[in-house]
Amino acid sequence: MTIVENDPRPLFVRALDQTEQLITTTSPDDLTLPTPCDEYDVNTLQGHLLTVIARINLALQGGDPLTIPVVTTGVDDVPAAWKERRVALDATLADDTVLGRICKLPWATLPGAAAIAGYTGELTTHSWDLAKATGRVSSLDDALATQVLPMVRQFIPADQRGGHVPFGPVVQVADDATPYDQLAAWQGRQP
Repeated sequence: MTIVENDPRPLFVRALDQTEQLITTTSPDDLTLPTPCDEYDVNTLQGHLLTVIARINLALQGGDPLTIPVVTTGVDDVPAAWKERRVALDATLADDTVLGRICKLPWATLPGAAAIAGYTGELTTHSWDLAKATGRVSSLDDALATQVLPMVRQFIPADQRGGHVPFGPVVQVADDATPYDQLAAWQGRQP
């Protein structure tokens, strides 16, 4: 992988690394805990994260990510499945042409660079969801959230919520709220 100007891959890799660290250290005792995603417990959220990593890889290869269910189920060893999917995604990301490849995503058709940026926001937010549910928010990379927040604000407009934009209204937080609290609030979650 050759890093080019405005290359979203290094930030995406940081989001992948953070998500992987949380997945691999989640206790089996935590799987039934609720998460800030109303419809997901920790187990379901991890199944969704397996879907996310598979969807972005398929999209970056020119496939249709909607052929993969929203939540991957029936996986006995989530950390092992994540690592396997991560190896495949890392190989895809190593191809510099991926940045300009047109990708069909669940929410739009975009060049690979924009797709990677969008999924960086999703992974960073779901890392917060998983950390919040399992009491590990202090382990999160605040600099990652600081960098992702402006992208998320650009991709998810404040005034177009509901329907095909699966986010609740923006939750008001203090100006000095942590970067993750601001990120979560922008996406309609209660920090």
